[in-house]
Amino acid sequence: MLDALQQSLPFRWVRRCFQALPRRPFTLLFAVGLGLSLITAACSPNSTSSSTTAPAAPTQSVEVRIGYQKAATILNVLRTREDLAKTLADSGATVSWAEFPAGQPMLEALNAGSIDFGYTGEAPPIFAQAAGAPLLYVAYDPWSPKAEAIVVPEDSPIQSVADLKGKKVAVAKGSNTNYLLVAALEKAGLKFSDIEPAYLPPADARSAFEGRKVDAWAIWDPFLAVAESTAGARVIVDATGLAPNRGYYLASKSFVEQHPEQLKAVLDSVKQVSDWAAKNPTEVAEFLAPELKIDPAPLEKAEKRREYGVLPITDDVINDQQKIADTFQKIGLIPQKINVREVIWTEK
Repeated sequence: MLDALQQSLPFRWVRRCFQALPRRPFTLLFAVGLGLSLITAACSPNSTSSSTTAPAAPTQSVEVRIGYQKAATILNVLRTREDLAKTLADSGATVSWAEFPAGQPMLEALNAGSIDFGYTGEAPPIFAQAAGAPLLYVAYDPWSPKAEAIVVPEDSPIQSVADLKGKKVAVAKGSNTNYLLVAALEKAGLKFSDIEPAYLPPADARSAFEGRKVDAWAIWDPFLAVAESTAGARVIVDATGLAPNRGYYLASKSFVEQHPEQLKAVLDSVKQVSDWAAKNPTEVAEFLAPELKIDPAPLEKAEKRREYGVLPITDDVINDQQKIADTFQKIGLIPQKINVREVIWTEK
């Protein structure tokens, strides 16, 4: 062993270093230390030229990105209470929030991969699915057919939906009330083409309504309650018997598949807040008032006529949502037929 070591390349290199270096103690000790390191490496049975092991990558925290609308009570309340942040922290996850003016831009963000979870009315997920967005329905909120309606000014000669023929009606394109308007017209024996739709978001529609630039307005709560309370709006028909007016909790497919524990934590937290809101309409109204810059009284009215829940998607819910999708396809609002059942999450 000693003879083999003396003939090895590291040993011969060290010996030449001794012969070439001046006999200074510090230099000598350096050469000895370096040489012994090389010899040890050469004699090690596991030594290779690429033996360095890369350090393990640090575990990355999961960030749950949630989109919300100020008027969408539950997620907005959940954001301010910070309960979800505490729940997710137990599993090593964090939460971030992004505000959107309506459901459609929120689902565009989901399609772009900017958010993981959100809540909208019936229509936006239909348009998002038609556009190829990778979304899944994960639960629904019963809301209420009384929480959306078609209204006219108090002194308007319009008394029924049939009187809307040839009239200009404000509606948010692709919204739940867009479907209500179509369904109400069909029941009255009219086609969508029999009216002049004015596609406006709620704030612009209210201005047009109050300024008498439109004859009617299809709108949902809490904007409906505000219109009744402060703008002299009169309901000619609500969604009872015409549209279920449900809300939907939606998530990206990748989030559902990769982070099922975090999805469950989100839904559990949403349910807790939903249960609280159902029993505390006054407190909810007081919370929303500064957020929406609306008096608490109409907000409380809206809260008292709606329902809350975080419920699993049933066949009846799917069939109703498919009916809405088929209607939008028939009148040309979406380009092709879609199958809603294909994007329903089934908890495993």
